[in-house]
Amino acid sequence: MGAMDLEKVLLRVRESDMERDLAAVEELERRCEVGLSGDTAANDSKDGSKKRKKKKKGMSLCVEQVGDPLARVRHAPEHIMLVAEYGEELVGVIKACVKTVSRGGGNKAFSSSSSSDSEKKKLQPSSPAGAYVKVACILGLRVSPSHRRLGIASKLVKEAEEWCRERGAAHATMATTSSNAASLALFTGRFGYVPFRRPEFLGRPVHAHDAPIPKAHRVYQLPPPLAASAYAQLLPPNAAEFLPADMPALLAHKLTLGTFVAIESSPGDDPSLPPSFAVLSVWDSTRTMSFRVGGAPALLRASLAAVRALDRAAPWMRVPSIPDIFSPFGAYLLYGLRMSGPAGPALLRSLCDHAHNIARKNPACAVVAADVAPDDPVAAVVPCWRRFSCDEDVWCIKSFAEKNDDNAGSSDDDDNWAAPAAHGTVLFVDPREF
Repeated sequence: MGAMDLEKVLLRVRESDMERDLAAVEELERRCEVGLSGDTAANDSKDGSKKRKKKKKGMSLCVEQVGDPLARVRHAPEHIMLVAEYGEELVGVIKACVKTVSRGGGNKAFSSSSSSDSEKKKLQPSSPAGAYVKVACILGLRVSPSHRRLGIASKLVKEAEEWCRERGAAHATMATTSSNAASLALFTGRFGYVPFRRPEFLGRPVHAHDAPIPKAHRVYQLPPPLAASAYAQLLPPNAAEFLPADMPALLAHKLTLGTFVAIESSPGDDPSLPPSFAVLSVWDSTRTMSFRVGGAPALLRASLAAVRALDRAAPWMRVPSIPDIFSPFGAYLLYGLRMSGPAGPALLRSLCDHAHNIARKNPACAVVAADVAPDDPVAAVVPCWRRFSCDEDVWCIKSFAEKNDDNAGSSDDDDNWAAPAAHGTVLFVDPREF
């Protein structure tokens, strides 16, 4: 028996058993450095050497999952975690789910093979035909540094894709970073994915003091049913990509701390101007993931510690101190950010400050952040610090149409989602999958 045949015998991919595999999966997660997109930041070299997302002079921002390993996919009715065993050792893991999301791009988006007519009617009672499509989300690929270059990653991806295809997914998506050459080579080179969208992670630290909100701005919290109605008007599914069909469930989720709207207390008297408002929702990710800044110079660490000490000793000075970001910390994620009217940008900034002030009440939260498309007007409004932000995220997409005979009648438009989005299309980033 040759070496390749022996490896095939030793390697086995199966569905995970949480009771049996939890400890091994958690240990594997700890051994793999992870970037902001949740991809393994280590390369695939034989010696297991690692590549980190460079921030500045060796600084890196990493994220690791906390608690339930299935937290990022469990919201989808169809989800799975696959593990790879090499002999008796668990050496790889991948997660996947099949979800229904908006395609954007008007009325041409619905893949006829992905859902029955009854499913379409149920998903879009007030939406134009073609608004939704079933999409596979593949994430959380990890391979033990000591077992790379053995085909384990390829085997996991292949099995995950097949599982998703069997459940009617018309497309598959994954997220990585532009600096992760190994991940890009695997998905784009071997599996035919195409770079697709480039959301920006815009973060800022939570300061020790409240951010001031102008007296002319009024902030109100919307109950989940009213919030769902508001988003149905602001984000119609034919004008937004990846808007989940279960948006009401997301807004009512226990980790959504609220949906907030800001308006002017005394709007202008000019009737020709549209009304101004802004809206966003806040997601508490402190219970599902933790961040860590590594590689910081000792001088920077000492300087920030000194600022914190000064602020504790003289709080009346309102020194802009920030929490200890060199130990694991949590974040609040802002999603569904929209604004309208001439005062919309100022109102959205006030909402971001309001979210910051909410985060101050949680000692585990050190950063407030949003993931938005770089060409979305809100990207220029969200307060952020460069060192807490990242523009390296890359979403990749692949059509399953050519692998599914039932899709033979689909139009070319159905398979060309990788084309640039139509002007004004909003990219929705689901905080449950961050």
